[in-house]
Amino acid sequence: MHKHKHKHKQDAFSTPAFAAPIGRAAVVLTTAILAALLSPYAVRAADKPIIPPPPQVAASGYLLMDADTGEVLVEHNANEPLPPASLTKIMTSYIAAMELEAGRIKLTDQVPISVKAWRAPGSRMFVREGTTVPLEDLLKGIVIQSGNDASIAVAEHIAGSEDAFASMMNQQAAVLGMHASQFANATGLPADGHQSSAWDLALLAVDLINRFPDHYAYYAERSFTYNDIEQPNRNRLLWRDRTVDGVKTGHTEEAGYCLVASALRGNMRLISVVMGTDSEEARMRESQKLLSYGFRYFETQQLYDADVPLKTSRIYYGEMEELPMGVAEAVSITIPRGSYEDLEPELIVPRTLEAPIAAGDQIGELVLGLYGEEVYRTPLIALTDVAESGMFARLADWISLFFADFGDSSE
Repeated sequence: MHKHKHKHKQDAFSTPAFAAPIGRAAVVLTTAILAALLSPYAVRAADKPIIPPPPQVAASGYLLMDADTGEVLVEHNANEPLPPASLTKIMTSYIAAMELEAGRIKLTDQVPISVKAWRAPGSRMFVREGTTVPLEDLLKGIVIQSGNDASIAVAEHIAGSEDAFASMMNQQAAVLGMHASQFANATGLPADGHQSSAWDLALLAVDLINRFPDHYAYYAERSFTYNDIEQPNRNRLLWRDRTVDGVKTGHTEEAGYCLVASALRGNMRLISVVMGTDSEEARMRESQKLLSYGFRYFETQQLYDADVPLKTSRIYYGEMEELPMGVAEAVSITIPRGSYEDLEPELIVPRTLEAPIAAGDQIGELVLGLYGEEVYRTPLIALTDVAESGMFARLADWISLFFADFGDSSE
């Protein structure tokens, strides 16, 4: 997942707020017992931030997600299949971005306009049948002007027909885990079985932003002129909130007024999805409610980078005496605003480590607690290979380990 500049806590385990209960299994167990009696959680429980209930949102389905962590902060009917209207075009442009990345199409391609594209009803870019249009202009027509004609033209250019393109859309939806989604066309015009959900559309928006940032930049453009016709971006939040940089509106009689919005404030990006509101004004108002709530009461913290040592432990029978350990993926969490200093990390590792060990092997776990509750858990991995040592070195380690065990048992 795309990361912004991190406020690192690589030295967290040596700071007072992050006292580290790290060591052998017995020490970890003892620490856990003591924590029940002396844990700072009990002291801090009274200081736990009070998070008010989320706002009432007048929509058929909605969701608010932290784009960096995937944490869902607010949701209602988020997995309910609903008609997505022109929110469909997020997937249409996503497929185009994939094809551009793969080199199968180019922004400079001259795309022929078919009769079907020219006759497309609803919102249009106003391309003319029998002409050719640069692909980049058509992509802007899809994203900014929500052009049904542009969407069909691009679908036909990529897949040969809109039906074949819809199959590509469904294949990619399956890859992304958009289980409630089924696409019948590239436009979002009403069709039997054409559906998506607030959850699915949030997943799609996050992947679009992270994977294709240059393509996503089109979504922030406020207007586009083609054929001497200037049309404004239908996402009016771009004017109301300077932190909003996308994503897409949709409307049909069946779907109501829909909006996927994305806003970036500091290092926190939120994605809101509202589906089935009753007016253009309502979809903006309800989206603003969700975004304001999320930014006001929550924060994103990027804590640890991947492949950076968080701990080293003694390793026996190996060509190295110490094994560095860390996490395989960067650790980011969503927490109540103002509770960062109350996070309590714990590294759980075995009593003894023995070679051989390969880089990437799981050694233990990193656990994060907050106000007496576990909020995050992830594997702790070896960051380097440790080959088995020679016979005499192994014998020396065996003796050392024997006496270490003897000392422990005699306490």
